[in-house]
Amino acid sequence: MDKNFQEELTQIIKFQPPLYKQRHQFVKDLVEKYKPKKVADLGCADCSLLWMLKFCSCIEVLAGLDICANVMREKMHTLSPLPVDYLQPSERSLTITLHHGSVAHKDPCMLGFDLVTCIELIEHLEESELKKFPEVVFGFMAPSIVVISTPNSEFNPLLSRVMLYRHPDHKFEWSQAQFQSWALETARCYNYSVEFTGVGHPPTGMEKVGFCTQIGVFVRKYPQTGESVQSEKPTEAVYKTVFKAVYPSLKDEKYLQNAVISEVIFTAQIIKYRLMSKREEYGDDPERKSKFQPSMDCFSDYLGKLVVEKNMEPFVSGNEVYIPLKTIFAFPKVNRLCGTFEKLCKLIAGKVTLSSDGSAVMFNIEHEEN
Repeated sequence: MDKNFQEELTQIIKFQPPLYKQRHQFVKDLVEKYKPKKVADLGCADCSLLWMLKFCSCIEVLAGLDICANVMREKMHTLSPLPVDYLQPSERSLTITLHHGSVAHKDPCMLGFDLVTCIELIEHLEESELKKFPEVVFGFMAPSIVVISTPNSEFNPLLSRVMLYRHPDHKFEWSQAQFQSWALETARCYNYSVEFTGVGHPPTGMEKVGFCTQIGVFVRKYPQTGESVQSEKPTEAVYKTVFKAVYPSLKDEKYLQNAVISEVIFTAQIIKYRLMSKREEYGDDPERKSKFQPSMDCFSDYLGKLVVEKNMEPFVSGNEVYIPLKTIFAFPKVNRLCGTFEKLCKLIAGKVTLSSDGSAVMFNIEHEEN
């Protein structure tokens, strides 16, 4: 390569979006493709990848592991549920846990994961740790998919201010051939296949240099039996848990009940409001009033398409408005939350004012009309 051309390239190569975001997006795309329920990020550092993954609806368990507890503690608050998560619980469950420990050690808390990510991790490992790493990840943890990214040393001459390694803590940086040789041997030993790709494209005409970050995607060839995992399971935990968050979920009866009660009251209030508006419009004229049949099209476009039975019609009796539970159950969101009419009745029992026979939500409008 011409020296002047090389110096020019070191000044103009700038990745958009930044390289770390491209690595994270690569993982997110993989998650959206394979829909893993349990994901572990080894070498999670500032938890930024975990933060991105917590929004993936397929994931129910997220775990992070890092040798530096202080770095995790600085950012772990970003993984905590927000007030809106309690106001609008998700339909899925989500638990996030951070552990302090080394990837060279086995711990039973890291068993059962579908996807394990090791983003810019292996180059930080000492030689002794790197030797143990494949057995821990591929032999012991044995997830369905492992993603490993690491710097491509062949790209370094194109980067400004890189003398030997890209980071002072790096113990090595591999060429494409070195990484692929290690990855293929690891895959062969533990019955995985591996495909190579990367992020951070080289300049046009220099494709042989390869990606700035090289990536290996390992896929386990055969399902691992429960017996083989159990036989290797350590008797004691070696990692220290530094953070755990359990997000509110509609799978939890407490949050489901709160959501159903809120939705039932909200729906009933809308129906009551529209019913009273119609009542005011027709006034006390018996002839005009008889023409008003409170059909479902008065309440929503959706319910207008339903066949309405007589016992589903809201009605006013004296100072009280009655909204049949069957009417409320017909609303899509209430129906989806409860699943069955019996479940609806169970969840709101004692929490919502009902008619004497328990068939309708009841409102007293005496004070509203004064």
